[in-house]
Amino acid sequence: MASVRKAVAQAVRALAAGTAGFFRRGRTLGARALSGSRSSTPNVPGAPWTLGRLNHVAIAVPDLEQARSFYRDTLGARVSEAAPLPEHGVSVVFVELGNTKLELLHPLGKDSPVAGFLQKNKVGGMHHVCIEVDDIEGAVADLKRKKIRTLSEEAKIGAHGKPVIFLHPKDCGGVLVELEQA
Repeated sequence: MASVRKAVAQAVRALAAGTAGFFRRGRTLGARALSGSRSSTPNVPGAPWTLGRLNHVAIAVPDLEQARSFYRDTLGARVSEAAPLPEHGVSVVFVELGNTKLELLHPLGKDSPVAGFLQKNKVGGMHHVCIEVDDIEGAVADLKRKKIRTLSEEAKIGAHGKPVIFLHPKDCGGVLVELEQA
C-alpha cells in the first residue's frame, strides 16, 4: 500500500512540476482549453484539430492487484477488472473518478515499455497523461509539421478502442503525452 501511495504522490508532483515549467516559459492556455470545451473551433489559430479534456493519468505499478485493491478498498473508488493489452505490452485497470480516470499499468512481459519504466522506478509512478483530441489524424500531421516527435508513425487502437498516439516526452516538457480520438 505504501508503494502505491508513494507512486500517486510522485505522479501528482511530476504533473505539477510539468505544468509549472509550462507556465514559467510564458505560455498560457485559452479559456476553451481551461473549460474543457469540445468546440470545433481550434485552440491554436489555424490548427486543424482541437485539444479536448483530460482522459486519464496513467500510473505504472509494480503490483497491479495491490494497486487495484488500494483504490477500490481503501479509497472507495469504482475500479475495473484488469484487462491485458498484448499489442501495447501492458495490463490495465481503470479507476473511475468524477471528472477523469486513473489508468493503472503493469507490464505483460520483459519487453514492455512499462517494464523498462519500472526497472528505473521500482515503486512505480506517473507514466503518462492522456488528452482527447477531436481529430487525431489532423493533430498528428500538425504536430509533426511543428517538429513534435511521436513514438509511432501512426495512431494505434488504445485501451478504450479508439485511436491513440504517444508524443515524445523530450518534446513535451518531460511528460509522455498520449493523444486519444474523442
